[in-house]
Amino acid sequence: MKILVQKFGGTSVSTEEKRKLVVSKVLNAKSKGYLPVVIVSAMGRKGEPYATDTLLSLIDDDFKAVNPLAIDLLMSCGETISTVVMCNELNNNNIDAVPLTGGQAGIITDSNYNNAAILDVDTKKLLDILQKGKIPVVAGFQGKDQNGYITTLGRGGSDVTAAMLGAALNAVETQIYTDVDGIMTADPRIVSEATLIKKISYDEIFQFADQGAKVIHPRAVEISKKYNVPLVIKNTMNDCDGTIISNLGTSASENIITGITHMNNRVQIKICKNSHSSYEDFFDILAANLISIDLINVFPKEKIFTIDEKDFTKFESLVKELNVSYSFVKDCSKLSIIGSKMRGIPGVMARILKALTREGIEVLQTADSHMTIWCLVETAYAEKAINALHKEFKLG
Repeated sequence: MKILVQKFGGTSVSTEEKRKLVVSKVLNAKSKGYLPVVIVSAMGRKGEPYATDTLLSLIDDDFKAVNPLAIDLLMSCGETISTVVMCNELNNNNIDAVPLTGGQAGIITDSNYNNAAILDVDTKKLLDILQKGKIPVVAGFQGKDQNGYITTLGRGGSDVTAAMLGAALNAVETQIYTDVDGIMTADPRIVSEATLIKKISYDEIFQFADQGAKVIHPRAVEISKKYNVPLVIKNTMNDCDGTIISNLGTSASENIITGITHMNNRVQIKICKNSHSSYEDFFDILAANLISIDLINVFPKEKIFTIDEKDFTKFESLVKELNVSYSFVKDCSKLSIIGSKMRGIPGVMARILKALTREGIEVLQTADSHMTIWCLVETAYAEKAINALHKEFKLG
């Protein structure tokens, strides 16, 4: 069977007009001989009646804090509604479709409510539906635990559902439909000359997703890479080819840099060594207090790193108790310059620093890996910096 998994995000199913476009994508897949398995998110965004955040607003924060199982049952409703509404649209076009919750589709998870991990997928029911010539429409973002309780997979979990079903069904590919044409060389709201990346590797897209680009969930990328199922990011609103994510990646491209993404709301911290014994154990103490750090530079008498601004108040309380000397710079942005072809190429960091220096932008900190170079700059200069780097590496 030539199975094709097609996942449609909340904006894609939010209106009747857009749902008709979804139907056209499904019909097109069928006309090419594929057997579509459709995954849907909850309709719309916060404020719209069936969006997940709207449903959560119906209950008190105190109740949420102590009832994660009940929260999952409530949050699953948006996707469940979408499955039935989408089946109605397909039925209006003479397509026999079957709505399924994640659990009914065979997705078994652990009992970590609100952020469950998928343990197994029983594909028997899905395959039976496909063999009968019908289309399963599966609620994304959810499954059931081994006790039969509904669980949810965390924010962006519909991507994870699609990737996992693509792997379990040995699909030809997993298509993620959204409201953008695919992965861009930079955020087009920041760089007017940003262009579509037609092909990209799993490793590169994981860096994009992990470093601020919100087009696809990082866990979906990990799953697809593990089982070698190509991912395609496409736009529901047009017929653009989108971005193909596979092991082949950007092999045909001449660019050493594939694209640039960024994260705002970073705080740079410098910890100075003194006679206080907590200096050597400081990273362990941060981890024990659930404060995540990155851009880590360690020197004999100083440690430099960044944290998310939302953790800064907790950080201040902690260092006050420990009597550790520190300084900080708020309102920073971490730029991620990503490209699998930069490995072993000399002078890339030099080009980055020169391009930013020409624009009068001070780099507060750097770090690098085989395919990513990170630069920390003041947020006030972030957009200018991204445009300068996009131009320097001719990504437009």
